Amino acid sequence: MQFNKEHGMIMSFFKFALLATLGEIIALRIRTGNYNEPGFGIIPRMIVWGFLGLAINIAFQIFSTGGPVFLAYLGLISAPETMKGGFSFLKLLDAFTISTTMNLTFAPVMMTFHKITDTHIIKTGGTVSGLFSPIPFAAIFKNMNWDVMWNFIFKKTIPFFWIPAHTITFLLPAEFRVLFAALLGIALGLILTIGKGK
Repeated sequence: MQFNKEHGMIMSFFKFALLATLGEIIALRIRTGNYNEPGFGIIPRMIVWGFLGLAINIAFQIFSTGGPVFLAYLGLISAPETMKGGFSFLKLLDAFTISTTMNLTFAPVMMTFHKITDTHIIKTGGTVSGLFSPIPFAAIFKNMNWDVMWNFIFKKTIPFFWIPAHTITFLLPAEFRVLFAALLGIALGLILTIGKGK
């Protein structure tokens, strides 16, 4: 707890590297019956998830401050202070606002970036050296299955899973938010499995 409090960014890297990658491994197991396979690239995935964990923690800091300030701007003056107290309707509104603004702006960009790196890992054989080779962003972006990305990942998982899940996240004490979000990475792995099935 103390290390987490003093070194939140380092812990974010490792929480996501371990837990979100575990979600993808579980998804692979469900899809193929195997925990690993040639070209899957567990270590490259851990590296990508670690850096995504840093970005997610940054987003948490920005949106958990900005969401309540926005509500105060709209007239709910006590919204920023409410986040520090116990459960109340205003705290629930704060958490919902934080989750909604974050998931409608930051999340689609992060999900798209993750899909690009995921594709790159597979195309380069799941190796660490392959991960660090130049990523053909434009080519991967152009060839992504936008029907699944838009109609399932964005249109269904964001409003029906991620916004409610992160509303719960922001009701938790600050020191547990990134851990809970990393645990949700396991759910993300399962969602990606469903998406790949489509």
